[in-house]
Amino acid sequence: MSNPIKPNFKTELLPLVIILITGGASFYFFKNFPAEVPMHWNMAGEVDRYGSKMMGAFLFPAILLGMYLLFLVLPFMDPKKERYAQFRKVYHLFKLMMIFFMALIYFLASLSALGFDFNIGLWVSVMVGALFIFIGNYLGKIKSNWFMGIRLPWTLSSEENWNKTHRFSGLVYILAGFLMMMMGLIPLGFRLYLFIFVLVLLVVLPVGYSFLLFRKSGD
Repeated sequence: MSNPIKPNFKTELLPLVIILITGGASFYFFKNFPAEVPMHWNMAGEVDRYGSKMMGAFLFPAILLGMYLLFLVLPFMDPKKERYAQFRKVYHLFKLMMIFFMALIYFLASLSALGFDFNIGLWVSVMVGALFIFIGNYLGKIKSNWFMGIRLPWTLSSEENWNKTHRFSGLVYILAGFLMMMMGLIPLGFRLYLFIFVLVLLVVLPVGYSFLLFRKSGD
């Protein structure tokens, strides 16, 4: 069976380098972490959950490796695997950006655990916003499949609905990205409301738009 995404040296080099760097750094972090490592921060950027130094050092690198392997095998499991040839470059780009994003989160959290003083909440909100903007720019190029994109009964059953919903959702993700970037800059009392508003944008608008297209088509 041919590989639907046709990985090669060019597509796999950067993701693997990121994973190797992260894995190598995990041993340094494990050696230098305190006994308890920050694992989660609240809206105010304050640590509200700690974990062991082993979890703090090795959990994220393990997740990165698992994520990478999942990206490689998912197309084989997709009933629409033949469609991946139409957005193969975008698929590999998504794989790279997700691994890069998770690695950045890992290094930020690790530096914080080592005592570096910076506003991690601001950094994470900016990074999440940038990721949403990236997704929004490429969402319209994803073709119908069962694992990536806005997978709804109406998008999976209609090529036109899929394409229109993803072009519209791309704009929604870009807007949500800019709003997320503002998260760390607005007063603390408004951050939760902005976060909920962003979630509503990302969930309700694509689903509602796709359903309206379905109703309009009369299918």
